[in-house]
Amino acid sequence: MSASTMTRPPASEPASEPAPRRRPLRPARVVLHLFLGAVAVGWLFPILWAVLTSLRSYEYTATNGYVSLGGWTLDNYVTAWRTAEFGQHFLNSVYITVPAVLLTLFLASCVAFVIARFSWKLNIVLLGLFTAANLLPQQALLIPLFRIFTEVPLPEFMSDSELLYDSYWGLILVNVAFQCGFCVFVLSNYMKALPRDLYEAAMVDGASIWRQYWQVTMPLCRPALAALATLEVTWIYNEFFWATVLMRTGDKFPVTSSLNNLRGEFFTDNNLVSAGSVLVAIPTLVIFFLLQKQFVKGLTLGASKG
Repeated sequence: MSASTMTRPPASEPASEPAPRRRPLRPARVVLHLFLGAVAVGWLFPILWAVLTSLRSYEYTATNGYVSLGGWTLDNYVTAWRTAEFGQHFLNSVYITVPAVLLTLFLASCVAFVIARFSWKLNIVLLGLFTAANLLPQQALLIPLFRIFTEVPLPEFMSDSELLYDSYWGLILVNVAFQCGFCVFVLSNYMKALPRDLYEAAMVDGASIWRQYWQVTMPLCRPALAALATLEVTWIYNEFFWATVLMRTGDKFPVTSSLNNLRGEFFTDNNLVSAGSVLVAIPTLVIFFLLQKQFVKGLTLGASKG
């Protein structure tokens, strides 16, 4: 009796994936890429030019012009750090920026939670009032704010001048007032997209309004808060106008205002100022790269929702 043999069909080779088709190079696409490249070059040119200028000596550029290569040195950074006293002024910026950012995000999240969570007639009006602060030019409030700051008293342990003027608290309050509107607008729209079932389940479990805000809403808003924190640190840290107007003591100036110390009485060393500007920009770059993932995630969340 012969045993029947079973033949297994040869394994078929996996089909090779078709190569992705390249989009045809159309004139509109070429123009678009050229435009984007020009915008990128125009955006990066001032930064690269400042870095290049900061690495060259003033004597060389005065002799050969700025459109030349040579005269490389790091002395500008050492001189700028000592002349502008960046060590102390960096600490001043920290004293102003950190409390201002934390207060802005906390107060804005509270207002945004009320606007997004509760339905009442003044929701749109309240949101409009907070957003209007971003539409009003800050210079329009210069005179009334200056007069208020010179008349509002503070305890001596909070201000050496015993006034809101020439104090860290004054700059903190100004930045919080002008930045809250934008943060309320962003956070309120973000919170409105959160499922209402979460709040209904929390209410069934007996959660109070505060617990709904702190334990339900805030953990879900971490990406948006991280994105806003990155922007607010950059904006408040780089603020120059109010620090110049509402401060008079040079030792209290933030680091951006201390760049005025690099200006000469009769001429200005642009190489030295460029080195100081690069030093001032380093902390914001570090913060951006540390929070880059959260920043991008906070901006792209909800982009695919219909």
